[in-house]
Amino acid sequence: MTNKVKVSNLGYPRIGKNREWKKTLEAYWQGKINEEQFRSEMAAIQLQHLKTQQEAGIELIPVNDFTFYDHVLDTAVMFGIVPPRYTYDGGDIGIDLYFAMARGNAEATACEMTKWFNTNYHYIVPEIGTQTPRLTENKPLAAYRFAKSQAGIEGKPVLLGLYTFLKLSKGYAAADIAKIAARFVPVYVQLLQELKQEGVSWVQIDEPAIVTGISKEELTLLNSIYTEIAGSVPGLNIILQTYFEAAEPLEALLELPVQGLGLDFVHDGGANLASIERLGWPKDKWLGAGIIDGRNIWRSDLDAKLQLVEKLSVHVPLDRLILQPSCSLLHVPVTVQGEVKLKATVKNALAFADEKLAELSLLGAALADKGEASKAALAASREAIAAFRALPERGRKDVAEQVLALAALPDQRSLPFAERLKVQQEKWQLPLLPTTTIGSFPQTVEVRQARLKWRKGVWNQERYDGFVREQIADAITFQEKLGLDVLVHGEFERTDMVEFFGEKLDGYLFTSNGWVQSYGSRCVKPPVIYADVAFIQPMTVKESVYAQSLTKLPVKGMLTGPVTILNWSFVRDDLSREEVANQIALALRHEVKALEDAGIEMIQVDEPAIREGLPLKAEDREHYLNWAVKSFRVATNHVKATTQIHTHMCYSEFNDMIDSISAMDADVISIETSRSHGELIISFEEQAYDKGIGLGVYDIHSPRVPAVEEMTANIDRALRVLDPEQFWINPDCGLKTRGWQETEDALRNMVRAAAIAREKSGVIASK
Repeated sequence: MTNKVKVSNLGYPRIGKNREWKKTLEAYWQGKINEEQFRSEMAAIQLQHLKTQQEAGIELIPVNDFTFYDHVLDTAVMFGIVPPRYTYDGGDIGIDLYFAMARGNAEATACEMTKWFNTNYHYIVPEIGTQTPRLTENKPLAAYRFAKSQAGIEGKPVLLGLYTFLKLSKGYAAADIAKIAARFVPVYVQLLQELKQEGVSWVQIDEPAIVTGISKEELTLLNSIYTEIAGSVPGLNIILQTYFEAAEPLEALLELPVQGLGLDFVHDGGANLASIERLGWPKDKWLGAGIIDGRNIWRSDLDAKLQLVEKLSVHVPLDRLILQPSCSLLHVPVTVQGEVKLKATVKNALAFADEKLAELSLLGAALADKGEASKAALAASREAIAAFRALPERGRKDVAEQVLALAALPDQRSLPFAERLKVQQEKWQLPLLPTTTIGSFPQTVEVRQARLKWRKGVWNQERYDGFVREQIADAITFQEKLGLDVLVHGEFERTDMVEFFGEKLDGYLFTSNGWVQSYGSRCVKPPVIYADVAFIQPMTVKESVYAQSLTKLPVKGMLTGPVTILNWSFVRDDLSREEVANQIALALRHEVKALEDAGIEMIQVDEPAIREGLPLKAEDREHYLNWAVKSFRVATNHVKATTQIHTHMCYSEFNDMIDSISAMDADVISIETSRSHGELIISFEEQAYDKGIGLGVYDIHSPRVPAVEEMTANIDRALRVLDPEQFWINPDCGLKTRGWQETEDALRNMVRAAAIAREKSGVIASK
């Protein structure tokens, strides 16, 4: 029997099985290879990705999902959208200008970077001004030609849709979106016409912004965009792809003049299936059914997936059905193949990108052929899931009892903030506009090599601990010489702000090569929550106490918060995220108490990812924020009134959750504002914030060192809406990825800027 359903992929991880992509990028940035070598090595990586999908039996293989940095930046550059500060003259956009927009250079700051919907991937925010869009390069066409010539693959070009591109951009008034769209539609049409002329059959146009909620006016705009496109490129098969949530209202989306619609059947809460069962499915449209989870790493219950396909087939003929992941596989590691250190029961329960492609191919084969091979493969999958679910550590009675006892714990600090502030000021005696850093200092080659020697057993624990103490001592001296007011120990013992804690808690496991892209060449290896999370013993006390012993200035204890640990981990899928967050919060509560008992009474519990987990549907956000705030308070609200709790957030839109940030009841919060050019400050013009706050005064993700005047301008802007008594001065994030010299230069400028601001504030106060 011929397989009637098609099997497709939406996007493949860019970074390579062994992070070849990252290494090639960084080699170019460091001047170790020239542009020709860079492009050659990138082409080899791209080709390998195509062949992997081809060998997995994927029929519709995406092309143009590969990028040198970020697909949103690619789209902006392809249409000539370059901010004026780069003095772009309208000619070709070379690779150095491309990277300058992403990373900044000596003359211009980088473009803003923020989270891609509710994931841990970051995209570069396009800045739309008065530029006239033009097609500087047809990148999807080049990718299609590459796949066809190098691998014989008739690829499916992937393109970020115009509606989503504009919704992700900045620099124009929201009321003008239709006018802006009208400027871009002809360029999209030109691009698609060139694809059609080349013989392209299918094009995937990603419009994930639809799932965040769409008004009647926005639906009208969406319809007008695709009506003009359809009229200009008849005969080209366009599948409009959504993901991360339910696509609503489906009845309106089904009327769009496109040949297919891609829906997420994993993260939609069942809404997409319910809509199809209510509305039916048009006979002339294809359904891209995202049935394999593209965002988590667990083996799928293939029996349940086949049942889902059976329900869909009542309304959608199998020959109009495309099986695919729920979203691009960008968000998962490449392959489980190299995970030789994991227990077989756990390893067999995992599915990274390559394994997910295999699952899709198996489902396609099972629908076409009920033979023994398919039956055996399905049985093996079934047995692997059953063995994993039966592990005793996934159902600990003691953890369940602790979570049940949460209701009896106090929900608030012992004193309200206004009263805590008085006793904390008396205790700490900090100057006006105190200076500090976010936590980490440069992780040099020496630091990484020392950690590797320790992990491999070349160094024993005593020698490694001695090395870490030397680094801490140097960092304390470094900060004192610069004149910082509140110090940190530097986090030299930590590889990653989540992995470090996961290694010291029950319920976690760690992969050897489970890397995913976070932004640019920055890759992270998320820990895996596979069982119940529980505290074992103090995790950070030793280093914090040692650092504090070296100075009379306060040293912050540094922890990662429960919601960030949750959102930056791959999480078990048999419990709700709220339940897992509560387990983590209870474990961190023990650690906070251990720090306080050891004399560390300024404790930073970072929550950079709290915004990341915010549901895309507005109606679901209140529930999430309630339990996210509660988990932070569970971890921190038991400390003494004099103990100062800090937290940190970065690279997200926080304007719409200021009230929830305040409800966390941290004494001091630091938030990134430098890369977004201070736009968050507008929020404080519209609503008051009554607690301590540090708005990052320079961007640590760019190698450039801002001048004192630039930082002073950032401080001045903030102090127009914030009381100097509540304001802290700090970088916008940790300094782990920077070098020591640029760190010293930037922090020295920051301390000087703080001194100028204190002098100005003193003059203002005296008046």
